[in-house]
Amino acid sequence: MVRRRFQDAKAGMSMINSFNADKFLKKVGLGKEDHHFWKQVGKALLCTYTLFGIAWLWNETSPLGWWTLKPKPKEEKELAHLYERRKFPYPGDEEAMKDFVAKGGMIGTTIGPKGVIETDKDSYNYQKALQDKKFDQEALKLWLRMRNEVISELQDKGFDVE
Repeated sequence: MVRRRFQDAKAGMSMINSFNADKFLKKVGLGKEDHHFWKQVGKALLCTYTLFGIAWLWNETSPLGWWTLKPKPKEEKELAHLYERRKFPYPGDEEAMKDFVAKGGMIGTTIGPKGVIETDKDSYNYQKALQDKKFDQEALKLWLRMRNEVISELQDKGFDVE
């Protein structure tokens, strides 16, 4: 029984030894004489993918912001003059933040149309609130001035006004 297994294993080994890998590789185009061809193909692929990678990287991070490889649609070219880029102040700078909010900088998106205030019905309108506050301050100043004029006229006529 052991002897039979040994003979079967020996027959299997001879079958494996009879399999010629070089002959098989030569038939599928991977023989020793094909090494130069595949080396050239590998170099060509490496160069091609390198160029495509550089073009993709240049397109995404181009230092020439006005020249990228992405074509712009006709509508975007026609409407480009209507948009401005808003510059946000540093959050720690109180004075710059007040000026930014006063100019309506919190409204809309980073890029929005010039002269159009973008408001949502749900969002709080900062510019409107600032205008209302300014209007109330001016109304209070006018009221105090008128009151003081009336008091001074009454005092000139001899009335005692406290």
